Amino acid sequence: MTDAVRGVSMKMIGLDDESRQMALDVVDKLKTRLLTREAILEYDRKEIFPEDVIRKMLGPDIGLQLLFIPEAYGGMGGGARDCCELTRKMAGICLGVATAFFAIQLGADPIIVGGTEAQKEKWLGAIAEGTSLVAYAVTEPNAGSNLAALKTRGEPVLNQSGGVTGYRINGNKQFISTGGYADFITLLADTPEGPTFFVVEKGTPGFDQGKGEEKHGIRASNTSPLSFTDVFVPVENLIGGVPGLGLKQANEVFGYTRLMVAAMALGAGEAALSIAISYAMDRIQFGSPLSEKQGYTHKLIVPHVVRMAAAAAYIDEIAYRLDSGETDLQVEGAIAKVFATETANRAADDAMQALGGYGYITEFGVEKIKRDVKITCIYEGTSEIQQNILSTFRWKKTWKSKGRFYLSMAEEMDNLCLEFSNTGCRFYAQAARTLNHLIILAHEKRLTREQYVMFLLADMMTYTEVGIALARKTACLTRNQDAQAEIYHIHSRLFAAETADLIAKNSLKIAMGSGTVVEPDMVEFMKTINYASLVAAAENSIVDMDMAAKHIFKKAS
Repeated sequence: MTDAVRGVSMKMIGLDDESRQMALDVVDKLKTRLLTREAILEYDRKEIFPEDVIRKMLGPDIGLQLLFIPEAYGGMGGGARDCCELTRKMAGICLGVATAFFAIQLGADPIIVGGTEAQKEKWLGAIAEGTSLVAYAVTEPNAGSNLAALKTRGEPVLNQSGGVTGYRINGNKQFISTGGYADFITLLADTPEGPTFFVVEKGTPGFDQGKGEEKHGIRASNTSPLSFTDVFVPVENLIGGVPGLGLKQANEVFGYTRLMVAAMALGAGEAALSIAISYAMDRIQFGSPLSEKQGYTHKLIVPHVVRMAAAAAYIDEIAYRLDSGETDLQVEGAIAKVFATETANRAADDAMQALGGYGYITEFGVEKIKRDVKITCIYEGTSEIQQNILSTFRWKKTWKSKGRFYLSMAEEMDNLCLEFSNTGCRFYAQAARTLNHLIILAHEKRLTREQYVMFLLADMMTYTEVGIALARKTACLTRNQDAQAEIYHIHSRLFAAETADLIAKNSLKIAMGSGTVVEPDMVEFMKTINYASLVAAAENSIVDMDMAAKHIFKKAS
């Protein structure tokens, strides 16, 4: 949302709406020049990493990477909202190419957040000039995204007077996007003081950029192993100049980078749905188009359009908070990633189903999107890692705040319901209260030791917080008399119904599945969580789906 839609006026990081749109228009033009449909299908079929195309995108005629480089170092100084919109649009063209572009941004992040002025001028300047492909080298063969299990070592090299002149790096990295082609990488290695980021340049003796992996999807990107055998890195390439700050620097960017992956997934999922929606309007079955059949629209299209709208609202809200100067949004980044990526993956799967046999054929593009989008549920931390992160942090925050964290959200939704009674806010409020009760119950009964229980809570937390963001956006649009307000009311009601259903089901799974509540006490437990109020969210949901379907296909016509 723009500041105008939000109804606020404040100093924000990032571009104005006009400048952002100009950057997005450049991406649109790529579809007719460098990233045509035929070229994208060929890259996928032949597993080609289009290095020349990527470098042209960085060159002076296009310079897309300038969006995320601060102005002081030759860039445009774009913020999280700008980068989310750009990666979302690029992913709608090809998630493989978007991954290659995102790798440059990801590789630059440790320098942006932790580099010295000299390092920023040198390395960010090189990226801004378009002369460098960059990779982010953190993941390891046996550690994955667990940074605490880091095995790559950086041993100090001393001069005769005992001063550190550099570090000798030994170890291996795995699944590094653009790793085989990068001109330099930002590498995380363990030093005596702790994990530390280094810049390692291509061609450094002992640094081997391995052969690209053969992959299920995102075949237009390069994913390579990297190995380091006595690689000497001069001390001036230690990011920030002080060893041991690597984990802090990595955590600073996780909220941001996981939000970018969420935006990429959103773009790919929207592209798949767009194909399915267009197909439904043309495909005639038993005398009428598929777009007029509930079995098609209400099962395969509408739920995903609603979830995509919810994902977009949440991504935008967190991007806005980042651009407002907030930090420590690692949990919010995890929520955005797990919801948007799982949503996009399901949407792509149903888009294939929607096209029938044609969905399985390369020419129609949906099967490629389905293969591509699955990786978003895996890289930058799997969905299960995100569930671990968000459930643990939200449980602790709920207990520490004595329940105020989710109760405050419930009260906000109560107030919003007084202003807008038809947005589903009543059910978001009840979802937050029930979730709060379940978290406290899990804590008191020591169910937080059960990983499956924590995953069930994570899903409840995710849907509740995403739904509340959708309700907030709906309210903002309505207050500003935006043309989209009417359909957003429908989206918000439908997502509230899905959220309430999830909360109700998971509450019973946790309480009864763990043996905490036994059958004779079930009725009393259902009263405690206000089960009847939760299931009431389903009222008129099919009517709302009818209205949503009419809007979706009218808009696409």
